[in-house]
Amino acid sequence: QVQLVESGGGLVQAGGSLRLSCAASGRTVTRYYMSWVRQAPGKEREFVAGISSYGSPTYYVDSVKDRFTISRDNAKNTVYLQMNSLKPEDTAVYYCAARLGVGVPTRIDNNYWGQGTQVTVSS
Repeated sequence: QVQLVESGGGLVQAGGSLRLSCAASGRTVTRYYMSWVRQAPGKEREFVAGISSYGSPTYYVDSVKDRFTISRDNAKNTVYLQMNSLKPEDTAVYYCAARLGVGVPTRIDNNYWGQGTQVTVSS
């Protein structure tokens, strides 16, 4: 089993930055494809970014390319999401997720989920 705990969310103005962290416990994450998924109120969950167990390749939804960067530190059992140039439409609960196989990188049927961290971007 894998337990995932997100942190780093908060309230920022448009154009600001946040860095989300996902700390894993129970098992190391070295074998897992890791991703960030978000859900805005009244909306379906949306894939945001993913990273292979080796650190590359990485994957992004088009709306965040060149603004967000996913990275991982397997030695620390942690995954990060650096978010720059934030927009109000980025407002959502952000979840860290893990699964054993990459498959289709943007799929969100993951085996393990964190509790989520709220990101709110004001205009």
